[in-house]
Amino acid sequence: MKLPTFLDVLDAQQVIGKYLSPTPLYNYPALDEYIEACVYVKHENYQPVGAFKVRGGINLISRLTDAERKQGVVTASTGNHGQSIAYAARLFGIRAIIVAPKGANPVKVEAMKGYGAEVVFHGKDFDAAKTHCEKMGREHGLRYISSGDEPYLIAGVGTITLEILEQIPRVEMIFVPIGGGSGAAGACLVAKTINPDIKVIGVQAAEAPSAYLTWKNRRYTTAKMKTEAEGLATRSPFMLPQKIIWQYLDDFLLIEEEAMRKAVKLYLEKAKTLAEYAGAAPLAAALQIKDRVRDKTIALVLSGGNIALDKLQHCL
Repeated sequence: MKLPTFLDVLDAQQVIGKYLSPTPLYNYPALDEYIEACVYVKHENYQPVGAFKVRGGINLISRLTDAERKQGVVTASTGNHGQSIAYAARLFGIRAIIVAPKGANPVKVEAMKGYGAEVVFHGKDFDAAKTHCEKMGREHGLRYISSGDEPYLIAGVGTITLEILEQIPRVEMIFVPIGGGSGAAGACLVAKTINPDIKVIGVQAAEAPSAYLTWKNRRYTTAKMKTEAEGLATRSPFMLPQKIIWQYLDDFLLIEEEAMRKAVKLYLEKAKTLAEYAGAAPLAAALQIKDRVRDKTIALVLSGGNIALDKLQHCL
C-alpha cells in the first residue's frame, strides 16, 4: 500500500475545507502555569462528531469510485472512527455499516446510528469486531475501510498539524494520542516536512501497548488490551502508520489509566472543556515529562470528547 505524502495532506486540506472549518487552537494560562510551559490545545473535540477522525472519513469517502459508492462501506470501530465514516457516508449519500464490539461506548453508538449508519455488534473488543467486519466485506461485496491502514485517512488527519503550524509556526513539541496511529503518522508527515526540529511525541495507554511495542521493536507486535480509553484500545497494530512513525516519531510514551482520568478532570478545571480518555492522554503525557517540556511551546491534540457518563463520573 502506497504511503501518503505531505502533498497528499495538502490535497486533503482542499477537500476537507469544503465541509469542515478549522478547529480552535487555544492557549490557557491556567494550564501554562500548571505545566510550566506555553501550552496550546488543539480542540478536535469541537468537530461535528466530537473527534478528529472525521477529517479522514471525509477525505476517504469523497474519493470512492462510483462502484464503491453503490456497494456501500463497512468498517470496525469502538466509536470515533465509526462516527467519522457514518458522518461522511451520510454527507455523500452512501450506505455505511459499522461493526462495534459488544459494550461499546453508548454515546458513540447512538451518534453512529444518528448519522444513519447500521450498527452491528460483534465480539468483546475492537479486534474481534474487526475480524467480523472483514468477513462481512468479503461476503456482501462492501468496500472494507480499515481504521488505520488507509492512506486517505492518514492524509486527512494530517491536516490537524497543518492548522497548528499555520497558527503557531514556532511550536517545539506536538503530543498526539496513538491507537491505530493515523493521527501520529499524519502529524509526523506534516511537522517533519515543514520543520524537522519539531518533536512529535506519541502517546498510548500502558494497558494497550501494541503500537508502542511495534514501534519500539520495529516489528509487528500484539499485546494486552485492558484500557478504558476506547480510542487507544487495540490488541494489534496497523502497519501503514507504523512505517511512517518508525521513520519520524521522536518519542513514544505509555500512560497509566489514573493519569488519563486526572487529565480529563484537569481539562475541565483549567480549560473548561470535555475530553475522553484518549483525548486527555497528551495532557497526561506532558505532565509525565514535565522537566522536558518546561519553558517550551507545546501543542496537545485533544483528539475527542466523546466520554461515556459513567467514565466521566469516575474521573470526577
